[in-house]
Amino acid sequence: MSLTTQSIRNIVLCGHGSTGKTTLTEQILFNGGAIPKAEYVETGKTVSDYTDEEIARKVSIHVSLSTVTWNNFKINIFDTPGIGDFMGETISAFRAAECAVVLVGADVGVQIETIKIWRRLNTINYPRIIFINKMEKEHADFDKALADLSDKFKVNFVPVIVPVGKGKDFKGVIDLLQMKAFLHVEGKKAVAEDIPADLQPYAQEMRERLVEAAAEGDDALIEKFFAEGNLSNEEIDLGLRKGIMNNKVFPVCSGAGLENNGVHNLLDFITHAAPAPYRTVKAVDSKGNETECTINADGPVQAFVFKTSIDQFSGKLSFIKVISGKLLPDGELINTRGEKKEKTGKLYTAVGKKHDETDMLIAGDVGVLHKLNTAETNDSLCQADAMVSFTPLALPQPVHSVAITAVSKKDEDKLNQLLLRAAEEDLTFSVKYNKETKETVVSCMGELQLNIILDKIKDKQKIEIETKVPKVPYRETIQAQAGAEYAHKKQTGGHGQYAKVVIEIAPIARGEQFKFVNAIFGGAVSKGYIPGVEKGILEGMEHGILAGYPIVDIEAKIVDGKEHPVDSSEMAFKLAARGALKDAMEKAKPVLLEPVANLTVYVDDTYLGDILSDISSRRGKVLGQEPIGGGILEVRSQVPQAELLRYSIDLKAITSGTASFEMEFDHYSPITGKIAEDVIKAAEQMKEEAHA
Repeated sequence: MSLTTQSIRNIVLCGHGSTGKTTLTEQILFNGGAIPKAEYVETGKTVSDYTDEEIARKVSIHVSLSTVTWNNFKINIFDTPGIGDFMGETISAFRAAECAVVLVGADVGVQIETIKIWRRLNTINYPRIIFINKMEKEHADFDKALADLSDKFKVNFVPVIVPVGKGKDFKGVIDLLQMKAFLHVEGKKAVAEDIPADLQPYAQEMRERLVEAAAEGDDALIEKFFAEGNLSNEEIDLGLRKGIMNNKVFPVCSGAGLENNGVHNLLDFITHAAPAPYRTVKAVDSKGNETECTINADGPVQAFVFKTSIDQFSGKLSFIKVISGKLLPDGELINTRGEKKEKTGKLYTAVGKKHDETDMLIAGDVGVLHKLNTAETNDSLCQADAMVSFTPLALPQPVHSVAITAVSKKDEDKLNQLLLRAAEEDLTFSVKYNKETKETVVSCMGELQLNIILDKIKDKQKIEIETKVPKVPYRETIQAQAGAEYAHKKQTGGHGQYAKVVIEIAPIARGEQFKFVNAIFGGAVSKGYIPGVEKGILEGMEHGILAGYPIVDIEAKIVDGKEHPVDSSEMAFKLAARGALKDAMEKAKPVLLEPVANLTVYVDDTYLGDILSDISSRRGKVLGQEPIGGGILEVRSQVPQAELLRYSIDLKAITSGTASFEMEFDHYSPITGKIAEDVIKAAEQMKEEAHA
């Protein structure tokens, strides 16, 4: 077929875990002839779940790209994980596609990940189709699932493909656009036939609802509908397409992916009504000006790397979305991050881990490039005369952190390399060395994500790993003004060392860190020694007097001093200033500071009381709460960071895994009493262990 941008459909299959996304992908690929047989997840042979971790755990961990041809359209399918820890994978798929197919189990209705995904889709104003799956299940109920959707999301859900029967009596579907029934006979493909007489009233009622919704997709159609009471099939198609693209209409299809029942009807509807690649993409041009790029096959070549994967055989794989132009094999593009040249080599389309060469990727299409030298996720690859940098993925911040070390010191370097490689593949996983606490800290979206990454390293590289709760980066400051005089004297033969300083310290506003004032009059200390005094105070601030944590938010003023014509030096004044600071700190009512985070929890209203009680038990302060739809509340609070070190695990236990949260540092706050005593005691114990 002759491929154009208009004949491409990029679709994200998303939804709560176990709603049948991978199984549906298998049936789509089988129906389109991309694979000879649709496999079950339990076999470990599905196209989407092909990594060792996915096969072993029987769940999707990574987004998987597959391609199929249907009705002379090329459909790129992104099968995404249904577990919240891997939301970053789903977000990368949203960026590369134009429409989401949200799967909902007919037997369970709307679940927490459905709500979280829906909220994110609302944020980016993303077109979506709903597929109520698993109509063959014992407790399946299309009407109940549809009512649940309407209750949770309060939008215009419009049935387009409705089921015939449910549970063990599920027979097939009725396509309301064609007004035909497709009744499944085991072993045979369902074909269009007349709607059974007993179902015609129901089908007609649903058809009228569909026509009315299609009219709402376009202002001109509304006028005609009110005037004539009906629309032609072509007008219904137009209204649905516009309604989907503008998020005025949310069409609902149904079926049983496991039985390949209703799947080809869904594919027909996708090619018929889902939007072709059309979105504008925000970018920054070579002069630093904000701009927008449209998907245009006739423009210069511009592409965006939305995912990076490391394959043991093929090396680094860069998944790209072509925004503009026609990308051909063996070309040369510029990676606008650093403006380095990239040889593109061969171009590939994907069916899971199987990559097939292609002679072109046109604007709107997605594909894979192998072994690019510099490209990373979020990079932009452009012609030299059309360089832009596309807006990076809006990924959630990691919320679960642990300090990590190799049991054997000889494995430390190798472990760090492997962790950094994992971070290159998954941008919601980060690795940082904290100089202050002298710990390597990895952060991610949850315990499951971390365990999968670490288990892979342990199993394949035979590295034993230890993890522990990270140390909290406390601070020290003062609560009162104080002064001190300190003389540094040292005689070692020849020139000695001499410097005397008089300083005053005072607290300043939280977050201002440090202010230095030279208040010397009359030349008691030469100007050339003043920088040494400031350096000495800054060095002294690296270790406080209570527990050895850095000192912050003080003003230090040198008011007097004395020097020696031979024995004074910048070093001597630096040492004198450090001594003076220590003496002044002891008199200035020193106090410990702890980091406090802004905590936002998204929770089902059923668990609100438990969440509020838990925040209070963590010394937290609730700032407010408000409903955000779907029975979900947003609870905002401020909580000491020391109380949140295991929060991702604890929250899962409190809410049966249904809640999510975001967290970011806000400010430092004083701590006293037993809490401070415990911190000081722990610091002293660590110091003793370090010297043991």
